[in-house]
Amino acid sequence: MCGRSNLKNMSADIKGSEALADSSLSDPQALRVRLLHLHKELLEMERVRFERVFGSVNSGELLDLVINHAQFAWLRLISALVVQIDEMLNADEPPTVKDHQELLAQARLLFTSPADEEFKAKYQTALQLEPAVVIAHSEVMSLLRQL
Repeated sequence: MCGRSNLKNMSADIKGSEALADSSLSDPQALRVRLLHLHKELLEMERVRFERVFGSVNSGELLDLVINHAQFAWLRLISALVVQIDEMLNADEPPTVKDHQELLAQARLLFTSPADEEFKAKYQTALQLEPAVVIAHSEVMSLLRQL
């Protein structure tokens, strides 16, 4: 009987760790959603700044600017982070705990101590000028503190 009890406990432990693994998959997805929201707010801010100088742009032109124009280059760091999350979520092999931790560390570093000076300066300016960016930043940081 003792063996059956241990077997039941082991089975419950395995199911519990599977549930933990499944729930941890939502963490990158939640981070992705919040990063996309932050990116959208920053992109809109840059679009407005760009249009003041060069005139209005349509969505196709904006996409080209985001990819190729120097004014939007700093936003590519956030885009790259979202792409990494997408690759992790869509990989053939499920992400390891280490993969997950490295991604979170990279995200935390980007928003607390970015190595890229241009990103740091432009991001700090955005936080000073745009309330929507502050709110989106707060949502990202709140999630990063929880994970």
